[in-house]
Amino acid sequence: MLNYSFPSNTQKLYQIALWLAVFSILYNFIEGIVSTRLGAETETLSLFGFGVDSFIELISAIGVLQMVLRIQKQGEGARTRSEVLALQITGTAFYLLVIGLIVGVILQIWQGYRPETTIAGLIISLVSIMVMWLLLSAKLQVGKQLN
Repeated sequence: MLNYSFPSNTQKLYQIALWLAVFSILYNFIEGIVSTRLGAETETLSLFGFGVDSFIELISAIGVLQMVLRIQKQGEGARTRSEVLALQITGTAFYLLVIGLIVGVILQIWQGYRPETTIAGLIISLVSIMVMWLLLSAKLQVGKQLN
């Protein structure tokens, strides 16, 4: 894990958490568009599914953003209805994604389709691994400091 030196001021930590959530939203939106488009163009189910997963993560990040804003303004307390809804949509969407990918894979196997590795898929995967690792490290550090 990276060791960031964040300010000890709680409001500044919430500001960092807010910007991390906004970055997560923007990054997943762009990654989702690029991955689903390239996955559809190259008929690569895994790349298309990766893009759909990015949109699901975007919904989750919106829920996190709402939570950070609520805590920043009101302190700890009960989740808002929109936070709960974002979590429910995220969970349901992951199950639907899994079902869709399983059906897609079964159809591709049945039709004898042989997937090909795409350079775009490899590049997107590598960029995503690096960005998500940095985000995870930063979010863990802020979360630990906020307890």
